[in-house]
Amino acid sequence: MSARRLSDGGRIDRTKTLSFDWDGNKLKGYPGDTLASALMAGGQRIIGRSFKYHRPRGIMSAGVEESGAIVTLGDGAWRDPNVKATTQELYEGLVARGQNAWPNLHFDIGEVANIFSRFLPAGFYYKTFMGIPPFEWGSGTGWWMRYEKLIRRAAGMGTASRAPDPDTYEHAHAFCDVLVVGSGPAGLSAALVAAQSGLEVILVEQDFEFGGDFLNRANPESETKRIELLGAIQMAGVRTMSRTTAFGLYENSVAGLIERVTDHLANPPHYLPRQRFWTVRSKQTVLATGALERHFAFGNNDRPGIMSANAGRA
Repeated sequence: MSARRLSDGGRIDRTKTLSFDWDGNKLKGYPGDTLASALMAGGQRIIGRSFKYHRPRGIMSAGVEESGAIVTLGDGAWRDPNVKATTQELYEGLVARGQNAWPNLHFDIGEVANIFSRFLPAGFYYKTFMGIPPFEWGSGTGWWMRYEKLIRRAAGMGTASRAPDPDTYEHAHAFCDVLVVGSGPAGLSAALVAAQSGLEVILVEQDFEFGGDFLNRANPESETKRIELLGAIQMAGVRTMSRTTAFGLYENSVAGLIERVTDHLANPPHYLPRQRFWTVRSKQTVLATGALERHFAFGNNDRPGIMSANAGRA
């Protein structure tokens, strides 16, 4: 796979450049980029390593369904592992690196596990190693406690900082008649109709820009329609919340939301929390979350350069 930045089009601001650090290398991007799009434009093919077998992984999607480009952000007490590069906004000074690889992404000793993949299939019970001869001969767990750590390290999850969390967080409550989850064409239309009917409406969107599938359409008519709908719902008094993920719906129409307040800021004000947890109680909930593309199953469909059709379209 080779990638290059188009000279025009897209949703980035080419009048300003942003510098960020990827695995110790300085790269450039633009406001409106995600970390994933900036890495692609910077010619980065391998973004991570797979669980278990440490196969090279690139960017395969353009959203929350990403399974390959999972990275660690920040350093020291601010280290944040297991972040999807496709959902992280680019900002000046962002520090990111790959994970689940040693000594680096391009030369990973753990890839030797791929050679033995036929002996370690999906669902393999790793405690089979407990009591393996000649170490323990079926009794005791002393050796198991040692190589269990190696097995867990190969599992692919990033390492969180052991220092106290320096950030602050808030818990807030909200009430409304209608909660609309998703701001694509259906979500925007539903929020507008509900608000024009005299109902109090909250519209939440996990992305940093409203529009959903409108954002993937290159024709000017779609952008005009998106802007008109956004203007209309603002005039109708809809409360809009971007960078906010609805992670659960519970009894009595209660929803749990996470608002990423400062995760996109290089130098956030000290008085703002990093994230805000919302408990929202509504009379009705409209799910307008769209759909996720189902990846085709074929050999090596996880290799760098293999992307979903929606990702290519985006």
